[in-house]
Parts: sequence; C-alpha cells; structure tokens
Amino acid sequence: MLPTLLLIFLTPLLTTPVLANPGQPTVSGTPGQFQLVGNSLVSAQQVFLGAPNKMYIVDKVENNPTTIAGHPAWAAEYDLDSNMARAMDIVTNSFCAGGNVLGNGTWVNIGGNQAVTWGGNNAADSTGDPPYDDPDGGFSIRLLDPCDDETCNWVVPDSISMTSRRWYPTVETLEDGSCIIIGGNQFGGFINSAGNSNPTFEYFPPKGSDPNYGLPMLENTLPANLYPLTWLLPSGNLFLQINWAAAVFNYKANGFVGTEFPFPNIPAAVRTYPASGASTMLPLTPQNNWTATILFCGGTNLEPDQWGTGWNLAKYPTSDSCVNITPDKSTTWVTDDSLPQGRTLGNLVLLPDQTVFLVNGANTGVAGYGNDSWAIGHSYADNPVYQPTIYHPTAPAGSRFQSAGLSAATIPRLYHSVAILLLDGSVFISGSNPNPDYTVGDDVAYPTEYRVERFFPLYYNKRRPEPGGLPTQLTYGGAYFNVTLSSTDLSGDVSNLKNTKVVVIRQGFTTHAMSMGQRLVELDLSYAGNADGSGTLYVSQLPPNPAIIAPGPAFIFVVVNGIPSVGVQVMCGSGKIGKQTPLSVPTLPLASFATSVNGTSSGNSTVVNNDKNGAFSRHGTPTALVLVAILNAFLGWLF
Repeated sequence: MLPTLLLIFLTPLLTTPVLANPGQPTVSGTPGQFQLVGNSLVSAQQVFLGAPNKMYIVDKVENNPTTIAGHPAWAAEYDLDSNMARAMDIVTNSFCAGGNVLGNGTWVNIGGNQAVTWGGNNAADSTGDPPYDDPDGGFSIRLLDPCDDETCNWVVPDSISMTSRRWYPTVETLEDGSCIIIGGNQFGGFINSAGNSNPTFEYFPPKGSDPNYGLPMLENTLPANLYPLTWLLPSGNLFLQINWAAAVFNYKANGFVGTEFPFPNIPAAVRTYPASGASTMLPLTPQNNWTATILFCGGTNLEPDQWGTGWNLAKYPTSDSCVNITPDKSTTWVTDDSLPQGRTLGNLVLLPDQTVFLVNGANTGVAGYGNDSWAIGHSYADNPVYQPTIYHPTAPAGSRFQSAGLSAATIPRLYHSVAILLLDGSVFISGSNPNPDYTVGDDVAYPTEYRVERFFPLYYNKRRPEPGGLPTQLTYGGAYFNVTLSSTDLSGDVSNLKNTKVVVIRQGFTTHAMSMGQRLVELDLSYAGNADGSGTLYVSQLPPNPAIIAPGPAFIFVVVNGIPSVGVQVMCGSGKIGKQTPLSVPTLPLASFATSVNGTSSGNSTVVNNDKNGAFSRHGTPTALVLVAILNAFLGWLF
C-alpha cells in the first residue's frame, strides 16, 4: 500500500475533482465603459446567475411582447455567450418576490402579487384572467434547478407553499442550506401598513413546531419596512436593518422562535424599500478574521409620517451618506465616506478584486410608481445618476469612492433595475420599469426597459491568470488544495505570488437595490515560487464555519495583482440541505521561493528561501521539504 506520508499528502488530489483551467474572457470590451449587448425579453426586476453562462430574469406580470403558453412571458433565461434569451413560464405572479439559493443548488423565488389584468389591476379570479392568466403568487414557492442546455423550467409544486401570503419578502440562506423568509405585506402597495403587513417569518423547509413566527421588529418599523435588509452573520445570528431600526436576531433561540437584540438606529437615512439605499456585506478575509462589516449608502431621511403620496416625493433629495457596522463585534455605527452625490435605487456589486462597484439609481425621489400628478410619468424617482463609482474598502478615509476612468452610463436605470457580477469580471446591467404595465414610447420619460448592458471594470482587458487545480467543491475546513500558476500568470515575476488571492463569490439574488445572499470570502493561502517563475498556491478550504458563507453554489476566482481569473463554479459544502460538517484546518506550508544555485531561473538545483512576509497565517513545514519527503516516500514505495 502507499506509504502513510504519501497517502496523507495525495489524498486531496485523489478524491477531489478539479476544474479545467479557466481561459481568457470571450467578450471584448473597453475598460471603464458600458456596452449594449442584448435584449432581456422581460424587464429585469429580479436576476441571478444560475449557471456560468445563464442569467435568470424574473419580471412582474405585464404585457411583455414575448409570449409563452398563450400569455405574455414574465420570466426568461438569458444566455451570456450568445446574448439571446428564451422565455420561461414561472406560472404564478412573481411581482416583487424574494429569492435565494438553497444548499443543494436549487434556487427559490418566493411570494408575489395577486392575479392581475391590464395595468396591474386586480383580476376577478385568483387563477388569473386574460390576457395574462397569472395565478395568484402570494403563497408561491417557485423552484428552479439551473441548466446549461435550455431544458430547465420553473416548477411551482402544489404540495409546497408558504403559510401566509407575502409581497416584498426577504429570503436569506442559513448555515444548513435552508432559508428564512422574512416579512413583506399581503396585498402590495407603495408602503406597508398595519392592516396589510405580514410581521412574521417562516422557514423553507419548515423548522420548529409552528409554521411561522412573529417578529416584533416588523410591527414597530412601519411603514418603510418591506424587503427587510438581512444578513447571516459569522456568529450564526442574523443582522436586520429595517426602516430606521436595527437588531441582531438569534433565529435559533427558543426552538427557532428567535430572540431580538435591538441596536441603535441607523444614522442619517432610511435604507430599506422604498428608500432603497444600496447595501452589501464587505469582503470577509483572513486579515479581518472573516468578520462581517456591512455597508449602507444612500436612501432618504424621510420619517414615518412623511411617506404619503400627497406631495412631490420625486423631487425630494436623496441622501449621500454611507455608514457601516460590524454587528458581531460592536453595536456602534461608523460614518464612512459620503457618496459623490445622493442616490436611491443604486446597486452595490462585489468585484473579485475586493472593490465594490456602485451603479444605477436616481438623485431625487424614492422607489415606486403611481398615477399621481407629480410623478415623472409614473415614476416616484427622478434625475437618474449615470456616473458609476467604485468603493475601495481598504483605502484611507476620504478616498474610498473613486470614479476616475469610469465613463457615465447613457440609459436611465431607476426602479426595478439590476446589476450583478459575471464570471469574466464584467457586470451585467439591465431593467428599469417604474410603470404599472408595459409602457414604451418616445413620450415616456422612463419606459419599460429591456436593453442589457455590460460594464467593463478597469482590469478587464489585462491578461488573466489561468490557474490550474481549482476544485469543484469546497468543504468547511479540511485538506488544503494546490493551485498552479504559470510564469505568464504571474506576469513574469514570481514575487507576485505575494499579491495573489483566492476568493469565493456568491452574487446572490438581486432585486430592488439589494442582493440577497451576496458575499465575498477570501481563502487563506500560502505559496511556493519555483525557479522557472511559476508558482503553487496552497489554499485552505472555506473556514470551518458555514455561517461565513452558507452552503450552495458559488464561483471561485484567483486574483493576481488585482487582476482576476475568469471565475469557475464551485459547490460550497455538502451539496445537500442539512447540517454541514466542519473539519479540522491543517497547517499550511511556509511561503517560500526557490532560486537556482547558479543564479539562473532554469537551473536544476534549487535553494529554498522562506518568505516571512507573504503568508497570511497558519504556516508550518517549508514546502520544498514536504515535497522532498513525498518524493522520497514515493520512490521508496516504487523501488
């Protein structure tokens, strides 16, 4: 049998399948600019990247020109290679639904509106009337297992539904791969109200002894408390930010009934819908010990008694404030750099280089639409913000937002617009539809929008690393894996291993200026530089805590000097819904460089130089000594 030492070090290679080396981007683009690429068929109110080249788009029920099953379509699958879309039948009314991905890779789209007819007016029958034939979606749990061959379709099983109706619910995946469904209202409307609110939460699949549970925070935050901003924290608790209020919520307490721990109110502005500020959890890294800090930007400072439509909301200035908080460590809100200008309806997108791209939105007004005399057409927002900007989390205060080299957009993206990261590092941008139904024409200020754009970050046209050895699955702890980089990947300088990172990104489910489940986790690593200028990364698995990133599909990137590889899909955890098994974390080899004895980069004899500056943590036996030991053991076994 194989010697024990050899078996220990080869086990990861023998048992973990690896992916083919990612190549270069296949789409040409100009860094810092937007490019029009296609047509979404339905307006992109909700989107998620379900497969490497497939974007899934969900709209509200409206008179889209594209039809399916004899009625207008309100869902589509968009192929990112061909920029062509196919209509999908999502069955029930998905207007303002929530969504996320489960630990087994199934995506859920949850809740929605009652059946409607022309102009978004209520249908006479809950099963839907012509021309839309859209059954009531308020209780619906829609399921999709994405595919790459255009054979997958949405399923709405009769045997599965929520216990109460929800419009504008939030869905957050939990550390066992199930999800929690929070809040919303019953029958829609611009803002929430006591008689219409659904101040409860439930689980899918169900947990505990009751079908759903009350959440007092939702009763105390009317009327701007739809789509509660929610994040699973590394502690295993949830952080909730709703209207002006905030709290940590231990959802597991008392048999999944949960316990709230109130925090001070958020400063400066409301961020939840319909204030619709932008928000995201910032990168979780070895340097910050995978501690969650959450950033909130923009929104409006309207108080609860100011949300009526009897005055011109569309002209009310938005907030330029940004704040952040680290809930597992502190209850204190920290004032961050201000936005270049006030913004509502913006999207914050985590990029592989660990910066955050901000795009879309308006400088005045709020989310929503109506037939009010002061509305801009129907829009409750006006003065589109065309200039994107990038937030640099580690830059000194006062210099975190940077727009140099970024061209302005030309398409207004207001209510019901989206932005989401693609695997080549560009950003998919679409949507905008502040209208009760399909509305187009030269005289329409903000029409129903189908145009799809890509934005190309400044790194886009640089030669990308093509790492070898990326796994198809990541565990929570467990044996580290090896990733190889050529001299070309390292730009001819092996010392660039010091500036190399491996990141896992889940783009999440994006709608209404929020991305449910979006997060970026940097993996711990060490490295060995070879005499020929190539290198090997010794990369730890995910931290042994599934609350840092919940189980389910994500994408892995190798980033050298701020230039990301093309991402590849990876499964985090077991690929099943259920308790994940944390594994022990082995010590990584010391970071090291090999230099040739004769002073050239191609000599056969090498000397190991341990690098004490390039390693993050947990380094042990020098890499070359480990390799020598493995080689000796292998040769001894053979001969």
